[in-house]
Parts: sequence; structure tokens; C-alpha cells
Amino acid sequence: MTPAELEKIAVEVAEVAATFLRGVVGTGEALRTKSSPTDVVTAVDIQSEELIRGELLRRCPGSSIVGEELGDEVGRSGVGWIVDPIDGTVNFLYDLPVFGVSIAATRDGTVVAGAVADVLRGEVFSAALGSGARLDGSPIASTAQESLAQALVATGFSYHAGRRREQTAALARVLPATRDVRAFGSAALHLCWVANSRCDAFFEHDLRVYDWAAGALIAAEAGARVELPDELNDDLVFAASPTIFGPLRELIVG
Repeated sequence: MTPAELEKIAVEVAEVAATFLRGVVGTGEALRTKSSPTDVVTAVDIQSEELIRGELLRRCPGSSIVGEELGDEVGRSGVGWIVDPIDGTVNFLYDLPVFGVSIAATRDGTVVAGAVADVLRGEVFSAALGSGARLDGSPIASTAQESLAQALVATGFSYHAGRRREQTAALARVLPATRDVRAFGSAALHLCWVANSRCDAFFEHDLRVYDWAAGALIAAEAGARVELPDELNDDLVFAASPTIFGPLRELIVG
């Protein structure tokens, strides 16, 4: 399948999952925790991922699937999917109106397409490698923000206390140098909002691949400069208008 075909599948399945989630808003209840006592899983997370997996395998048999809540599915087709069934679970749990569904497609390990559905706004961001980024099918672009002092920056915080202390230090450097900072609780949507210039930049440490796989491609295809986590950058995910990328990164890493 081509990246464009995989993008279409990702969009379709994200829309199916978003429709399901809109029908169960307000029913969030913690089922268990994962990496820390504040890293919650709800029954709806699991139901959403089961739905997504079934829809992906129906449309693309033989796929591999890596999801946040369930075990890895190993296929033989060369196509893979990276799934976050609710990006912003804490928001969903508290009935706050910012959470999404993130689905990225891979070919031989490389992300080539993706979709992120903003459940309550009814929007779907998507992209295919080399073909640009879209919002509800219409092209979007990350507008160049020339001034760091005028930049609206989004960020998020780890579930681990030690990492939060480090993030607080970075925030103390970034906040005085920019227009303002927002933390809405969904890395996937933050990245998409950089893609269509609702934010000028986003940074966060300690994310997992299902948090950023689709959103990072969408931001990059929209023209933002994107840095992905590795052992040399302390697991930083960073997307920004190219003109402010360098000076903002200096503030983040200290």
C-alpha cells in the first residue's frame, strides 16, 4: 500500500474510534495504573484500542500493531501501525475536553502516514510522507513565527516526579522568553496544533512512540522542524517553526 492509501485507512479508523469515544464521554473511570500512580488506564482505553485494532486488521490484513494498552501484534505484510487509543487519558478521566486518537502507519519500521482525531472538536489531522499535511482533507502549513518573544509554546509533563523537576527547570527558562506556555494534556494534538499554527512550538520529554508517531509526521509534513527522541537528546520530542527552533531548543536543554 502507498503512504496515501495508508493515510486514508488511518483517517477512517481514527474517525470510527472518535465516534465511539464521543458516545462514552463522561464515563471515564480508572481501571489500573501503569508507570506511576498517576499514569491511569480506563476501561474505555482498552475498548477503544480493541476497536481500532479490529478495524485496522479488517482493512489491512497481516499488519503488525503496537498499541499503548494491549500486547504487540506481529504481522507479515511489512505494514505496521502505532496506536494510542486515547491520547489524553487523564483529560478523559476528568471529563476535560482535550483528548484524541492517534494512529500512525509504518512501512518496514518507518512512519509513512498518520492521523490524529480531536474527538470533541470533530477534527482529523493527517499526513502521508512526502505529500504534506491536512486538516479534514484540506492542506495545512506551519506558519513561520519569526520572534521567540511572540511564540506560543505548548508542553506537557511526565508522570514521574524526578523528571517533572527537570521539566520545571526547563519551563522556568522558556516561560519568560516567550509569549506564553500552554499544557493541554495531549502530545498528539499539541504536535498537530504546531502543524496548523495554533501553537508555534511544542516540547516534551519522556513520551512514548504512540504519543508522537502520527503527530510528529503531521507537523513535519506541514513544514515544522521536528526533533524526535534518542539517547543523545534526553528523549526530547520537539517541534517548532524553523525560525525559532534553534533559540528555543537552547532554552529547553539549558
